[in-house]
Amino acid sequence: MSFTRTTEQASKYEHLEKMSVHDLLSNINNEDKTVPLAVENALAQIESFIQQLVERMKNGGRLFYIGAGTSGRLGIVDASECPPTFGVPFDMVIGLIAGGDTAIRRAVEFAEDNREQAWKDLSDYNVNYKDVVVGIAASGSTPYVIGGLEQCNANNILTGCITCNAGSPLAATAKYPIEVVTGPEFVTGSSRMKAGTAQKLVLNMITTATMIQLGRIKGNKMVDMQLSNHKLVGRGVQMIVDELNIPQEEAAKLLDEHKNVRKAIEAYANK
Repeated sequence: MSFTRTTEQASKYEHLEKMSVHDLLSNINNEDKTVPLAVENALAQIESFIQQLVERMKNGGRLFYIGAGTSGRLGIVDASECPPTFGVPFDMVIGLIAGGDTAIRRAVEFAEDNREQAWKDLSDYNVNYKDVVVGIAASGSTPYVIGGLEQCNANNILTGCITCNAGSPLAATAKYPIEVVTGPEFVTGSSRMKAGTAQKLVLNMITTATMIQLGRIKGNKMVDMQLSNHKLVGRGVQMIVDELNIPQEEAAKLLDEHKNVRKAIEAYANK
């Protein structure tokens, strides 16, 4: 399949090494401003995918991300932030990267070129028809990701993708493609820049909207967050104060007793 990788096209800026720091920053910033508009153009695709995802997660399904390089790392970051933010089990959203955990910090040569490995990685988690698998690849042509989605399709597992090129093999493979076309990078081919930013924005939307739909937010507050440091404990106490209009000392005792903002609020309301 032939398509144009706009993420690989030449930067519209020349002689970067001759620019002042001010000009470098201004030009990078100008390019970054285009990313939210590119995401906006893909909102209908994002919405369609999330609607499918929510239904499956309501029925016990899990969300998997598969990717390589920057894309894989972004998926892992998003997955790892779901338990502390929304209080969900650590294995409800799972990020997998070509080359395994080593590749989180150090590139593993040619790992992304293995079409079979993603399915093997997913199989380690007993992926099944209840689950949803999202392939993340700025290029839209990463063999690790495409091969994984092909196997998911063959096993009746819902597939989505996030890519930054239009008409890619990855988008053609995913049942629910999300195409955020960000164009050439400031540094030619450096898709960790605009493309990476776009992917992060979409990942934020996917998990945040889904967790809200699953009831993991009350009002606009993270009432199920993990109380893993003093800052978050303080935030939790303030949530209880705001919700129940009680003194901070009483709110702190409630939180200490129930270890969870939602449970503390419900216990007070039901006493």
